[in-house]
Amino acid sequence: MKILVTGGAGFIGSNFIFHMREKHPAYELVCLDKLTYAGNLETLGSVMGRPGFRFIRADIADREAVYGIFAAEQPDVVVNFAAESHVDRSIENPAVFLETNVMGTQVLLDACREYGVQRYHQVSTDEVYGDLPLDRPDLFFTEQTPLHTSSPYSASKAAADLLCSAYQRTYHLPITISRCSNNYGPCQFPEKLIPLMIANALSDKPLPVYGEGLNVRDWLYVEDHCAAIDLILERGQVGQVYNIGGHNEMKNIDIVRRILAILGKPESLITHVTDRKGHDMRYAIDPSFIHRELGWLPETRFEEGIQWTVQWYLDNRAWWENIISGEYQDYYERMYANR
Repeated sequence: MKILVTGGAGFIGSNFIFHMREKHPAYELVCLDKLTYAGNLETLGSVMGRPGFRFIRADIADREAVYGIFAAEQPDVVVNFAAESHVDRSIENPAVFLETNVMGTQVLLDACREYGVQRYHQVSTDEVYGDLPLDRPDLFFTEQTPLHTSSPYSASKAAADLLCSAYQRTYHLPITISRCSNNYGPCQFPEKLIPLMIANALSDKPLPVYGEGLNVRDWLYVEDHCAAIDLILERGQVGQVYNIGGHNEMKNIDIVRRILAILGKPESLITHVTDRKGHDMRYAIDPSFIHRELGWLPETRFEEGIQWTVQWYLDNRAWWENIISGEYQDYYERMYANR
C-alpha cells in the first residue's frame, strides 16, 4: 500500500504519518507539502531519509506538479490534510484559502481520476456546520447537520467537501470525508490556542483571550483523530461523511486557566482582547455514527491529553522557539539547497 499524504508537514498530517508508520510499517508513505508558514519540515525529522518514506515539496494547486507526482509515485490512497486553516488569516485574505482549499482539492480529485486511485480521503472540519447556541447543550453536529459556514475558511472547506461529494456521484470516485473537532497535541503550530498559550505562559507574556473566553470547543487529541482516519481508510464506506469528536467540550477561558495551572503561572497573565469577527460560539460533535459503524471512540481523556501536550512543548522548546523566531522556514533550504 502506498499512501500520498498531502499537508504532511503540518500538525495533524505529521501526526498521521507517525501513526501510520507505527501501525502499518509495511506501507509506503509519500508526503507532499508546500511548506507554507504552517508547514515545518523539522517536524518530520525522525522519518526523513528512512525507508518507506519520501518527502516532496509541491503545491496541491499546481496541476502540472501534482500530475507529475501521481505519475511517478502511483499512490493507492490519497489523504488530503493540505489546507489553509487559520480563521483569522482567512478573514484578512480569503483568496489564498480558496486557492488551496478549493482549487487545490479539485486538482487532487482530477489526479485521482486520471491515475485510478483506490481511495481519496478529505480531511475536513466541524466548522462547516457553523455554530451552536450556548444555551442548548442538547444540540450536536451530526452527519446530517446542514452546512452553515461563518468564515471564509469554513466556507472554503465546505466547498471542498461538496466538490468531493460531487466527484463521487458524477465520476464514481471512491471518496470519504471526515469532519473533526478541534485537535490538540504535539507539533501544533504555535498560532493556535493551546500551543500559543503554552508558549506565552512559558515566556511570561500576556495570554490573549478573545472576548470573555466563553466560546466552547470540543477538543480531540490528535492521535485519536489519526486512529479514526486510519479506520475510515480500512473500513469506511465510499461516499460517506464521518464526524470525529472528542467528547471534551470546554470553554476557551477554562482551557487557558488549566494550562496556567499546569505550568504554575498566574492567571494575571490572561489578557482579554477584542473578539474575532463572526466568532462561532459553540462546536460540539456527535460521533455516535463512526462509533456505531466502525467501532471508533476517542481514547484520550482531556486531563491526560493536555498534560502530555504541555510536557511535549516543555521537552521541545527548540521546535517552537524556531517557529517563533522564523528560523524553521530556512530549514528546507539548509537541508536541500546543495542537493
